[in-house]
Amino acid sequence: MRLLASTIAALVLAVLAAPASAQVKSKASAAKPAGSARAGDETLRLNAEVIRTTGEYRDQLTHQAKLEAVEIERLEQEVKFRAQWLDKGYIARQEWEQKKLELAAAEAKLADIRRRIEEAEMVLGEAEARAALLTLPALPPGGYSESASLVRYNGGAPWSLADSGKIETFFASRFGRSLPVSARGETELHRRMKFDHSNAMDVALHPDSVEGRALMEYLRKAGIPFIAIRGKMAGSATGAHIHIGKPSVRMAGP
Repeated sequence: MRLLASTIAALVLAVLAAPASAQVKSKASAAKPAGSARAGDETLRLNAEVIRTTGEYRDQLTHQAKLEAVEIERLEQEVKFRAQWLDKGYIARQEWEQKKLELAAAEAKLADIRRRIEEAEMVLGEAEARAALLTLPALPPGGYSESASLVRYNGGAPWSLADSGKIETFFASRFGRSLPVSARGETELHRRMKFDHSNAMDVALHPDSVEGRALMEYLRKAGIPFIAIRGKMAGSATGAHIHIGKPSVRMAGP
């Protein structure tokens, strides 16, 4: 599992290091130079490999999560039965408490597996977005566009994470719950992907949901740039989220 995760990280770095300005050939007379075409083909190939390998990694984690859920159910029953045995004096309290500790450890393990699944799904979403961006022109200031996989807005208002409070206030007043922020600034995932995410915020909302649409409408009115990833893979919503701020760029370094 660790080797597979390392392979994913290497592939992601290779994709991010590839040129981001490849364009689709619209006319035979406007064909790209051979070197540029080869670079674009290599980027697409690496991107497809990231999606394939990360999908396999995510599927393995999903299988682990199912097994761990079964183990938690078994431990819950044991804790219940041992509580009854403790009441009847059949076992010492230490035996019951030990089983409770085993249950807590299993629950923590499942939570960690689910966190890694979410991380893998975000890698998938970023890889899908990368593939789509290779075929899309850059947006002018104030430009807005939607495609099958992305919604983009190149807002011109000053933006920093210090301004995130007003977005959270809007969302809480509109929907009566906290904004589901999945990443505020740089995270371990973004460091591994070599993304400069220091002045961006990711929100775990599908852009086509009622809440997602309302958030994007608010951002546009405020002039705040964003890129929303629909993240559709085989009809699912894998990796879907709204990235607030300018699109992340690859940081310098190995």
